[in-house]
Amino acid sequence: MLSKEILILNGSPREKGNSAALAERVAAGAREAGAQVRTVYLHAMDIRPCDACDLCQEQLQGCIIQDDMQELYPALASADGIVLASPVYWFTYSAQLKVCIDRWYGLWNSAPKALMGKRIGIVLAYGDTDLYTSGGINAIHTFETMFHYLQSEIVGWVYGSLMDVGDAQKHPDLLDRAYQLGRQLVLGKR
Repeated sequence: MLSKEILILNGSPREKGNSAALAERVAAGAREAGAQVRTVYLHAMDIRPCDACDLCQEQLQGCIIQDDMQELYPALASADGIVLASPVYWFTYSAQLKVCIDRWYGLWNSAPKALMGKRIGIVLAYGDTDLYTSGGINAIHTFETMFHYLQSEIVGWVYGSLMDVGDAQKHPDLLDRAYQLGRQLVLGKR
């Protein structure tokens, strides 16, 4: 049996923040289940916003912007599962993750099947004590709509109120849920 590939996109500006800590547990669960896991720290990458040139539609050769997104396109296409990890900033997921997702447009236009049918995991950390007032619900609704369109299954969600760096380690229940999400991405429902 071939090993499954899981791609984790860490959208936090804090390389070791709470969403990153939860994403590391997802990675551990996926590895334990036999997957190859690649984690990408988006904040360190040069990913420019889509400039709406639409050459990806006209030429069907993908995005023409030459930046670090070119490295991510093959990883997105070959991944069996994708994990999006982000803090909630100003009522939705981070700008780092948003600019990356916006650039999926180039891949979609040149090879739409490359993004379809993936197994998806979502990790969110927010400072408020409530999913709704934090804006986390806005991120959830966006992901639900996006992955419905892409005919991709959201296997699971891990989210919680984690304000200060290190708060994730104070919540073993969230760490365990993240670990189990990694296993579910590879093995299916528990």
